[in-house]
Amino acid sequence: MKLPSRAAILMAAALLASLAEAPGTSAADTADVRALPSVNMEATVKAAQIDPRRPDDTLTPGAKASVLLVERALRDRRLLDAKWVDGYFGTTTVAAYADYQKSLGLTGLDANGLPGKMSLSKLGSGRFKVTNIIDPGARVSTGGFVINTRTRNMLAKAKRLLGRDLKLDQGSYNPGGDPTSAGTHDGGGVVDISVEGMKPATRTAVVRALRLVGFAAWVRNPRQDDWPWHIHATAISDTGLSSQAQHQIGDYYLGLNGLAGRGPDDGPKVTIRTWEEYRRR
Repeated sequence: MKLPSRAAILMAAALLASLAEAPGTSAADTADVRALPSVNMEATVKAAQIDPRRPDDTLTPGAKASVLLVERALRDRRLLDAKWVDGYFGTTTVAAYADYQKSLGLTGLDANGLPGKMSLSKLGSGRFKVTNIIDPGARVSTGGFVINTRTRNMLAKAKRLLGRDLKLDQGSYNPGGDPTSAGTHDGGGVVDISVEGMKPATRTAVVRALRLVGFAAWVRNPRQDDWPWHIHATAISDTGLSSQAQHQIGDYYLGLNGLAGRGPDDGPKVTIRTWEEYRRR
């Protein structure tokens, strides 16, 4: 059998390399993208929920490098003063990020100061690549209420863990639907669950299951406010959260109950995880 010549081998290798490149993308472009630093979206969004609620300037573990890249990009767009480029995603950085979202023509929940997939990718163009992307997905209807795909999947997993169905009393994207909710249901990721027929131990078990899959969840009772017994659950790191729901998440991480009085957390203790972290565990 005649062996291929050295020239033929080199030509074949060059052809394979060219086929491996995406259409319209040069090898140099590919190398440039690979060389860019990474912003971990999960860590960045987590910091944007927790840091504004902290009583001090403690940094969210694992988020500093990513937050610094985001803050530098905001600074270079003249949206954030250099003194706030510190790896701490506090209220000033949240406000600056909301201004950036508005500069893209975004409004409402899309300009809530939490880094979303689209806005973060645009901010990072030529500066950083985005990893560990969070996507709430499309809005869907379940039990007569509107939620998003990520929330639906989280609820479905909690139901499987419990071996029972969960009936919603209120869904997401419900601005002004219930004044006692104080705006927490205005955006995505938030539901109220009926506790009708549940014994106290069952209510606690439901909250535990919800927390395990990535919700900040609590049993609410009439002694706390003008509402009936129910379970309130807020999906951690949903990028469509209202500002009030963002505050609940931050307080949950800090061991608080998510209410205006910021009392101690009265729910079952579990390791706090996002939905994405739960799925990887």
